Order: sequence, then structure tokens, then C-alpha cells
Amino acid sequence: MNIGEIARRAGVSRSTVSYALSGKRPVSDETRRKIQEVIDELGYRPNASARALANGRTSTIGLVFPPAGNHYTGMQLDFIGSVVEAAAAHDYDVLLSPSGVDSDRSFQRLLGERRVDGAILMEIRLQDDRVDHLAELDFPAVAIGRTAHPESGWWVGLDHTALAAACVHHLADLGHRRVAFVNRPEQLLRAGYESAHRGLDGFTKAAAERGLTVRTYCCGDDAASGQVCLERILHDDPATTALVTLNEAALGGLYRGLAQAGRHVPRDFSVTGVVAGRWAETVTPQLTAADVPAEEMGRRAVDLLIERLDHPGAPPRHHLLAPPISLRASTGPAGGTPSA
Repeated sequence: MNIGEIARRAGVSRSTVSYALSGKRPVSDETRRKIQEVIDELGYRPNASARALANGRTSTIGLVFPPAGNHYTGMQLDFIGSVVEAAAAHDYDVLLSPSGVDSDRSFQRLLGERRVDGAILMEIRLQDDRVDHLAELDFPAVAIGRTAHPESGWWVGLDHTALAAACVHHLADLGHRRVAFVNRPEQLLRAGYESAHRGLDGFTKAAAERGLTVRTYCCGDDAASGQVCLERILHDDPATTALVTLNEAALGGLYRGLAQAGRHVPRDFSVTGVVAGRWAETVTPQLTAADVPAEEMGRRAVDLLIERLDHPGAPPRHHLLAPPISLRASTGPAGGTPSA
């Protein structure tokens, strides 16, 4: 079934049907009603490529999201789900591209073949060639994360610096003096991942401000790495009484390592960090954490991208989020009885 058959049955021209479907030119209510009746009768669904040719839109968003390692973590899957759900609310599909750098074939196909109307970029680096390239092309894009110079961009970010610092202050207020920091994998830190760098910066500065003795660790995005990292922490400084983590994928292993070392949480050891609320509540005891609002960030990124598409000349906008720490059961006074 094609536009020509619809035009014949509705008694109008092919161009009129095209205008009615694309909305590029006004069509009378009566004519639109006749065309819609034929479409309903025939069960016609316009081909996506034809629709793109007709109105210049593919109704598809590209999600440029490289997995940090050889798999997506739970938090990364939460972000993917939030973007897909938010895009569907705008009647957009999502095309996932696991592109880490500007030169990736997947990224180049996304742009060269104009498969999408715009893109959302994830796993942002402080110096990110993907962001720079899209800006040079004036290709509509929104980042979830911030580069080192985010002033002129469209983005939704989490203030990892402030959130890691808030975790440190929370532990210091509870009397902890020797604290470890469990970051993302070393290769991500070397690659300039902004969350890893800004989180480390916030932790380090807050610890210095409070006069704490600290050690910092990189950790793989899995439970086994978390357990190994915890063993290193207690080996390097057995007097450590707390840790802050950005690594939700390692969380189960950190807890397991503490249990095997005979450290009770929170009586003997406190754990906190920057983790999605859903994951903070999967461990026992539940994690006191600055909850990553993955659903809100995905929704805001999609909303900003739709705004860019609908208003090409609009000035850049962004959202920097800093959710409060949700007090649960994994932190308590150093060497004392845990608070209620």
C-alpha cells in the first residue's frame, strides 16, 4: 500500500496526501478526514524512510553510549531505559550506538547516513572529541555529563564533585578519620571520564578540609573487583573505618569483602557513595548514598534534545543536579553505636 493508492481512494492528489501526513503544508479538515478514513480502512503505516524524506525527520534519537568495560553496568542500563521511555513519550524511537570516540564507525554512520534527528551522548570525558565534532557540525546533541568547558553546550549533569564531598562531610561528622575512596576502573580515569575525575576531586578536597587520612583506589566495574579492592583497603590501612564509592557495580563485592574480614556494617565500618537509589537498596544494610536520579536525567536530556530540534536557534541550556544524601543504614558513628 502506498500514497498513490490512498490518493486515488480519497479522490485527492498524491501531494495532498503527503502534506496531510507530514504537516508541511495546511490541508483542510474535510480533506484530512477523508484521507484519514482511507488510511484507517487500509491499515496504512508510512515507511520511516519515506516519512523522513517528506518532513526531514526520522523520529529517531541516537543514544551514543559506550559500555565502560565489556558490559553495561546496572546504572548504565537504568540510563538507557530512562532515555527510551522519555523518547517514547515524545513519539521518538532510540538507536543505540556504542561509540567511545569520534572515529568509531558506528558514530560516523550515525552522522553520515543521517539515521537520527539528534543525539544524546553518554560517558562524557573532560576532553571529548565526540562533543567537539557534533558542535562543529551544528548537529543537535545533548550530553549526559560535562566536559572541562561546558559553558556553550547542551547537557544534563550530576555534580560529582559536590556529591563526593557531601559523602566525606557526612562521614567526618560521624567521627571517621581514616577513609578510603573507591573510584571507577583505572582505564576510565586515564581516559578522562568526567565523573571519575570530578568525584575524586571532590573527595580529595573535602578530606583535606576535614583533616582526614585517606587513600584512593580504582576498581573494576564488577563485584569480584570490589571484593579485591576492599581486601587491598584493609591491607594498606587496617585502621580504615569508612569508604566512599562511585562504583555501584562493585558494591556487592565491597560488602562481601567486609563480611569476610569480619567488619560489621555500620558498627565497625561505614559505607556511602554516589549510587542510583535502586541499587543502594539492593544491598544489606541499605546504602546511605547520594542517589543518582537516572530517570530524571534521561528525561531531561530527551526534553532538551526535543527543544533543540523544535527550536534550532535557541541558546544552549543545561541542568546540573546535586541530590541530597539519602540516609539509610550503612553509616554510623566511628567506633560507636550506629545511629537510628
